[in-house]
Amino acid sequence: MRRRDVLTLLGGAAVTWPLAARAQATDYPNHPITLIVPYAPGGGNDVLARGVAEPMSKALGQPIVIENHGGAGGSIGTRQVAKSAPDGYTLGLGGTGTLAIDPTLYPNAGYDPRKDFAPVGLIATGPLIVLVNPSLPAHNVQELIALAKAQPGKLNYASAGKGSGIHLGTVLFADTAGIELIHVPYRGSGPALTDLLGGHVSIYFSSLPSAVGLVKDGKLRALGVTGLKRSPIFPDVPTVAEQGMPGFEAVLHYGIVAPAGTPRPIVDKLNAALRAALNSDEVHRRIATEGAEPLPTTPDEYAADIDREETKWSALVKKAGAKAE
Repeated sequence: MRRRDVLTLLGGAAVTWPLAARAQATDYPNHPITLIVPYAPGGGNDVLARGVAEPMSKALGQPIVIENHGGAGGSIGTRQVAKSAPDGYTLGLGGTGTLAIDPTLYPNAGYDPRKDFAPVGLIATGPLIVLVNPSLPAHNVQELIALAKAQPGKLNYASAGKGSGIHLGTVLFADTAGIELIHVPYRGSGPALTDLLGGHVSIYFSSLPSAVGLVKDGKLRALGVTGLKRSPIFPDVPTVAEQGMPGFEAVLHYGIVAPAGTPRPIVDKLNAALRAALNSDEVHRRIATEGAEPLPTTPDEYAADIDREETKWSALVKKAGAKAE
């Protein structure tokens, strides 16, 4: 084939591809969409996914079916999304754990958070709350830090597992405060809270919904919230940043991703449906019950967020020596 003919064919392909992508997006979606939640049903991630799936379904004109694929800290389900066809019909719930922590925590996570996904948009952000057993003589964050400095290496804290957001949030706190705390990992939040109630551990950085009843009943003491502003769930609990650690923030992010290579017009259509959902009062209410707040973004803003979060949390995984077996 002559060079001129080759160039003509290539030029035609360059024009045809964007047109084909736009045509595909115009017809999209024409059958149900699967949203993979890489955790077991019933948890906070599941609640957030279901909270936006229903209004997004209405906006798109096709049902979004939730499928839970848990295991390995969410990396199994997330890997499944990365390896799916980039046609907009398989999406995944992304988060701090799966996109910022797991790629460093698990040597064989099987995906690159920057290269293997097309970010659709963030859903929400949620802080943690610093809880202590009432027997601990600390009533605010400054007193907790002073106690830890007076007893270096004596205070212990629970986590929901090695390398979890709760574990690394506490590592960030201890590192920023210049204190030494002893890590006691558990298999989930339930056992960790049980031992905190029993006084077997002293500190736990909890998700907010799990803490409400325990703090209200006086069974645990809340010292601070790890976001940059107070939570509506605990309006009387100051942030850690207000208590002598300006700028301190340890929050978890949640969003939706598609496989890399998904046509941008489809990504944009999904983003528009997600942003419309996040404008709903009902979705705001559902997100608030999880102690989180809506965080609508563009796809490019979410890509930048993934980059920042992975850089931040992977450094903490390495600092904590947290590697999954």
